[in-house]
Amino acid sequence: MHNYEEPVYPISVVSKMLDIHPQTLRQYEREGLILPSRTDGRMRLYSQRDIDKIKMVLRLTRELGVNLAGVDIVLRLKDKISKLETEIENLNMEVMQHKYRTTNKSSGKKELQNKANIYDITVSKNEDFDLDINREVANNENKDS
Repeated sequence: MHNYEEPVYPISVVSKMLDIHPQTLRQYEREGLILPSRTDGRMRLYSQRDIDKIKMVLRLTRELGVNLAGVDIVLRLKDKISKLETEIENLNMEVMQHKYRTTNKSSGKKELQNKANIYDITVSKNEDFDLDINREVANNENKDS
């Protein structure tokens, strides 16, 4: 089995798999909707990720009637949402790590306050160094008592 990211499918195979004309795939590439890999001989190769993205483009255009400019916006927003979700996960991990360190250490003034989906983190090692971080967190699963 191939890696999800590995480009192994030539344009002829993808066009048959998805019942789409090869010229349409080339148009999607010109529009910047997909970016297949190229061999040294300039042959297009598609990964499973590319194929899934093409399926989404086809679903948007065929089933929902979205034009290619709209598809481009949808794909960009989808990528942005994915990046923001990853950032939220990372920030949640930072908060939880800080919370763990704060509850397991008694030296210095450290506190973690949880207020209605906003974590206010105050870290003070001494009078000269204060770090305040305010992060809005979408998912507030682990509330302090």
